[in-house]
Amino acid sequence: MITDKDEKINKIIMKFSNKLTIIGFHSANLILIIFYLYPGSILGCFFYNDCHVQLKITSDIMITSNFFLTSNHFYAFIILSALGFFAYRSKKTIRFLIIYLFSLASILELLHIIIPIRAFEFKDLFGNILGIILVIIIYKIKNKYV
Repeated sequence: MITDKDEKINKIIMKFSNKLTIIGFHSANLILIIFYLYPGSILGCFFYNDCHVQLKITSDIMITSNFFLTSNHFYAFIILSALGFFAYRSKKTIRFLIIYLFSLASILELLHIIIPIRAFEFKDLFGNILGIILVIIIYKIKNKYV
């Protein structure tokens, strides 16, 4: 039997967890932007003592025999998008979130044109975009069947 006290506790926990996911989303945004805009590789500096070497989580994802996606970008935008969809649940904020994520993915990759030791690559951009699209598809399926 659920009491008023249990309901109040559940509301407090839900509020706290929602605030935590919002903070997580904004923190992940900040970290991603720092990693993208740093001239070189922060993780390469840390793990290999060479800021010119990019750390690879897995090898790039092959779509066709001559078309690849960068796996690091794909994973990063899956995580960022999922955090965003958990943090913001209303239809109005989801629409804004989708526009924001696609804009962020494009702008950050385009900035690699002017950042030293970085280069714009279509496989990075497509990895970003495909990561976002995958989370959108999962979100739509979840809303339709759950």
